[in-house]
Amino acid sequence: MLSIIQAAGWPIWPLIACSVLGLALIFERFVALKTARVAPPRLLDEAITVSFKALPPPDVVNQLAQNSALGEVLASGLRALNSNPACSETELRAAMQGTGRAVAHRLEKYLPALATIASAAPLLGLLGTVIGMIEIFGSQAGPGDMGQAIGGGNPALLAHGISTALYNTAFGLIVAIPALIFWRYFRARVDAYLLTLELAAEQFVHHMLQLRQIMR
Repeated sequence: MLSIIQAAGWPIWPLIACSVLGLALIFERFVALKTARVAPPRLLDEAITVSFKALPPPDVVNQLAQNSALGEVLASGLRALNSNPACSETELRAAMQGTGRAVAHRLEKYLPALATIASAAPLLGLLGTVIGMIEIFGSQAGPGDMGQAIGGGNPALLAHGISTALYNTAFGLIVAIPALIFWRYFRARVDAYLLTLELAAEQFVHHMLQLRQIMR
């Protein structure tokens, strides 16, 4: 591997940095976007059960908020109703939507960076290819003989230029393709989570409106 890096020349170092950063972002997103940390399957039913006849105590609401992203959204609705038992449906929705926007921003964290790596890696590989081609043509003629035939050039420099071009092109694609695949995967996963959060919030709003009637 070290010999490949040495043969590719200095243009490969930005690609190596992109690959390390991309792996770190992919690992972080896999951990952050676990279902248990975003939208546990039974959390909505549990929240409805806990607040079926009365508002739960603050410590229960805080525990719900710390449970997951969905719990944070549901807890914002309970807090809004607790602070103002006569609040309107619009106020309840506004409170949950504000928290939902913050949660959505957190779920999408680092996805633009991963998309940037997927877009930039082929360009960095192309840069290395161009530099390799420059070295190839520069090795074929001296400063005063730019028209010298290719066959009279230095074979060692020619081979080095070709290897630099090909290694950088290949490494750029090796970095870009997985980054693009995982970006699309995480993007679809976040979209699915956002839909789940929206549907759960809508159902919980109706539950809280019924709870408000009971509290009256």
